[in-house]
Amino acid sequence: MEDVLVGRLMSTTLQTVTPDTLVEEAAQKMLSNEVGSVIVIDDENRLEGILTSTDFVRIVAERQPKDETPVSTYMSTEVTTATAQDSIRDVSDHMVERGFHHMPVVDETEGVIGMITTTDLTGYISHVQTPSPS
Repeated sequence: MEDVLVGRLMSTTLQTVTPDTLVEEAAQKMLSNEVGSVIVIDDENRLEGILTSTDFVRIVAERQPKDETPVSTYMSTEVTTATAQDSIRDVSDHMVERGFHHMPVVDETEGVIGMITTTDLTGYISHVQTPSPS
């Protein structure tokens, strides 16, 4: 398989929130846009964290009042990122090793510019692999 770069497959239509966004609002954004995560950014589009559908399991389990809980309470702040120039092979290996389903794509000057997901990787593989004979 050829070495494909993240910039070719990443999603650039991003769903973002700020750390003080309420989790209920973040959940509605995820549902409305049919995505499994939102990227948490500051006023300058710099990555602050990520909130995923997995985090909502914790939110429900801890029974925090959704309407009073900011995203910053549950977001992951130790976020592994990729750049648009990273190899898909390297990024997918890292995602598998760490059990990630979402990886924000960042640029040093522009901040967050995209998201690469297991769905993006699966879609790519399904188009480049020759189906096995029936």
